[in-house]
Amino acid sequence: MDFTADFVEREYNNRAAVPDHPRWLARYAELSAAAVAQLRPQADLRYGPGPKETLDLYLPPGPPRGTFVFLHGGYWRALDKRDFSYVAAPFVAQGLAVANVNYDLCPDVTVGAIVTECERAIAWLVHEGAARGAAVERIVVAGHSAGGHLAAMLLACDWAKVCADLPADLLRCAIAISGVFDLEPLVHTPFLLGDLRLTAESARRLSPALYPPPPGTLYALAGANESEEFLRQNRLIREAWGALRVPVCETVPGTNHLDVLIELADPQARLHHLALELLGLEIPVPAA
Repeated sequence: MDFTADFVEREYNNRAAVPDHPRWLARYAELSAAAVAQLRPQADLRYGPGPKETLDLYLPPGPPRGTFVFLHGGYWRALDKRDFSYVAAPFVAQGLAVANVNYDLCPDVTVGAIVTECERAIAWLVHEGAARGAAVERIVVAGHSAGGHLAAMLLACDWAKVCADLPADLLRCAIAISGVFDLEPLVHTPFLLGDLRLTAESARRLSPALYPPPPGTLYALAGANESEEFLRQNRLIREAWGALRVPVCETVPGTNHLDVLIELADPQARLHHLALELLGLEIPVPAA
């Protein structure tokens, strides 16, 4: 494919593609402020040495039934975990612990460094999470946009190389929402070049679609109204890893790159139900 500057700008600039993006970002902030006030997380727990290597841990009233990890988007260069605190609320209501992860941002660090930071976050949860009240026996990771890329990279991680005592099947399930699985187009994207500093070689090394299929399960979803490239990226990970490893590869009707994430936090939405499914929980039956 010929990734011209005009093409990638049109296909990958999501704020330009969603003209009312300020409304959705404001909605994120409103919902997140309410969630923090209600749930009072253990905030800014440090999992690594970087300035932003912290996470917020939300706990249910009783023993957690599993731990749901969320990785935010922002093209690896923007936004913060606190912008997405609202994602935690419905999962805590289901008796789950939720770890909302921050990571350092480009251009202060590289995309590769961010992957390593997220690996450290998962390792920290395994080693320290139980003492903080999380359930480390079952961890499911979800990410949106750049976070979707990170979720896929974590599913493909060789955990023994991160820490010798980590089991190979540490992560068995992940959800990527509007993820980018082949980073080559971003090497040619004008509005990202200065921050991401991707080269052809680093883009290949950081593209989960070029990895062998991991032993775990990935659910890949995107908004039905997203750009053709984001829809192609969503299909690509199934083509690369196969239907056995990516049994769910679909679009969410009526949603774009920003409002699709609201579906993850909607207890009535299929995207939320898919997350509960991966966590081994029953789907709530609506009251009659």
